[in-house]
Amino acid sequence: MEDYVYKLVDIIWGNALVYLALGVGLYFTIATRFVQLRYLPEMLRLLRENDSSKEGISSFQAFCIALSGRVGVGNIAGVATAIAFGGPGAVFWMVVMAFLGGASAFIESTLAQLYKQKADGQYRGGSPFYIEKGLKLKAFAVFVAFVIALSYGILVPGIQSNTIASSFNTAFNIDPMITGIIVVVLLGVIIFGGVKRIANVADKVVPIMAIAYVILTIIILGANFSEIPGMISLIISSAFGYNEVFGGIIGTAIAWGVRRAVFSNVAGAGEATFSSAAAEVSHPAKQGLVQGFSIYIDTIIVCTATALMILITGMYNVIPSGYETALVENVPGLVAGTEYTQAAVSTVFSGFGSGFVAIAIFLFAFTTLMAYYYIAETAIVYLDNKLRYPYLKHVLKIVFLIVVFIGSVQSVSLMWAFGDIGFGSMCYLNFIAIVLLSKPAFKVLKDYDRQKKAGVNPVFDPREVGIENADFWIEYSDKYKHKQ
Repeated sequence: MEDYVYKLVDIIWGNALVYLALGVGLYFTIATRFVQLRYLPEMLRLLRENDSSKEGISSFQAFCIALSGRVGVGNIAGVATAIAFGGPGAVFWMVVMAFLGGASAFIESTLAQLYKQKADGQYRGGSPFYIEKGLKLKAFAVFVAFVIALSYGILVPGIQSNTIASSFNTAFNIDPMITGIIVVVLLGVIIFGGVKRIANVADKVVPIMAIAYVILTIIILGANFSEIPGMISLIISSAFGYNEVFGGIIGTAIAWGVRRAVFSNVAGAGEATFSSAAAEVSHPAKQGLVQGFSIYIDTIIVCTATALMILITGMYNVIPSGYETALVENVPGLVAGTEYTQAAVSTVFSGFGSGFVAIAIFLFAFTTLMAYYYIAETAIVYLDNKLRYPYLKHVLKIVFLIVVFIGSVQSVSLMWAFGDIGFGSMCYLNFIAIVLLSKPAFKVLKDYDRQKKAGVNPVFDPREVGIENADFWIEYSDKYKHKQ
């Protein structure tokens, strides 16, 4: 069975997905006139808006939930994987994909806000919601919701819990079963508290862990300051095939850079759309911009931090074998990528690297698991409303915690394979959906541009731009105008 799983991973994460991710990101970048760049100051300003209500969370909290989903083991183990199989040049293409992904992230999160609704007393939205309302394809929306619930509820969580357990076993010699029990108990306390508790934990833990990780990178770079020019030259020359050692794998560098960027920041895969829809904002484009900025934090800052630590200390190997072979043979770099990062930290902090990275992985992966549960729950809420199975949300909590525990003690390579299948499937479905829905997304951005030029705080009314099925915003706009 495992052989079939690995072959399916090879098919899903083949060149077709690489070209699709690059193409969609480039299309939205050009069509939005580089929205992820021209509105960068606005992204920073919007992070300070702190509106919330009993139905919704603040824009910053939604940003932190999305970032907790983006910043996970992909930022540590996944980056090492990209370097191991694509060489140092993969880092350059990872950053390029992150820049293009900023536009894709803006589009999908804007759509999530545009077509959100109130359900079970909270704002709910995401890819199934905008597929049904925007594309008017209910059957497709139900299928996507099922795939998301399956992926985030069963297939993907094992990656995070497995990496936590293996890193703690390496650093502190703790039995994975014990680690699994601890993670399940802590996670259960949070997810049974609902989205508000998830948001309250995320907006405190995520900023701290990201800042601490970047500070560590700066210290390591400072200790190897003289090596920085050579490292940058190595990345650039490898990326374009000029390096005598890595020049022959330029295609592999691009492929692995794009794959791991997509795996890490999941821009365009629909993951951040669920938390984006939960935010209390006055215009859909606001949360789109905030989520566009989260791509920079995840990949350009955190992923690049990991890559620089590994490269500048020389703690990496390049594996010429194929992805499937690596999975089957448990080649370090894919399933044990954290060891590269741990070794890099230990070159400066002797005896400290394994422990620090293990704790960082715990914080990164644990907050990611919180985000995964929220995504799966929102998909289940959507299915509840369509299929009338009110017990599904309660079942999800139990199943999710069981999967997290099993992931802690199961085969590492198999967990990564299942996760890749889940992520890859969602990428295809959501990329297609947001391209088909690009017209209403562009209308929302044009409306935001117009109001910003007029010097007013943008407030959205779908009737003014000719968008249908955005019922929430009609009600919101009428209430806002009444207050005026």
